Amino acid sequence: MTAARSDNRRRAYWLKTLHEWHWVSSAICLIGMILFSVTGFTLNHAGQIEAKPAITKLNGTIDQPLRARLEQQLPAAKAQKGKAPLPAELQGWVQKNWDVSTAGHDAEWSDDEIYLSLPRPGGDAWLRLSLADGEIEYERTDRGWLSYLNDLHKGRNTGAAWSWFIDIFAGAALVFSITGLFILKMHAGNRPFTWPMVGMGLVVPVLLALLFIH
Repeated sequence: MTAARSDNRRRAYWLKTLHEWHWVSSAICLIGMILFSVTGFTLNHAGQIEAKPAITKLNGTIDQPLRARLEQQLPAAKAQKGKAPLPAELQGWVQKNWDVSTAGHDAEWSDDEIYLSLPRPGGDAWLRLSLADGEIEYERTDRGWLSYLNDLHKGRNTGAAWSWFIDIFAGAALVFSITGLFILKMHAGNRPFTWPMVGMGLVVPVLLALLFIH
């Protein structure tokens, strides 16, 4: 009788602990699960969802003193295999005139031009400056909010903060899944369909992969 009570207490303790970890991890995962589930569906049907990109083009000319300073910095940039950030003066010009941030990106420097790629979730952008005549152009492509969410799902051009979020979300989802598995195990004795359903979740994707993916 005492052994049975001890087993019951131990089972109740572990069941309570598992439930606490399970609900906390599920709360952390909830919004992320909705986001990744919805965007998983939209990515799977990306070819059937029309998206009309919006393209913004800007043109201008920098003054001669700024162009001369850029030409002076060209040898140092080429010494770094042609990869270097835009100088602060040029970044300031772009920010002031076009409200475009170029910080944190390396540009490609050559004898006749500076080219900066500015990839972003849901679109792309680039900046090109001709050193010969000082003409500068900027083009931005925006493919809409759905493309933006799809890129968040893939972690495409999302930066370090979002990369950390994906890692934390993945860890929380793993805790959620493992604790759920142990909770299923503890209730499986009274629920005979538990393991057949769990097994189906493994067997179905394996069969689909073996039979239909070539």
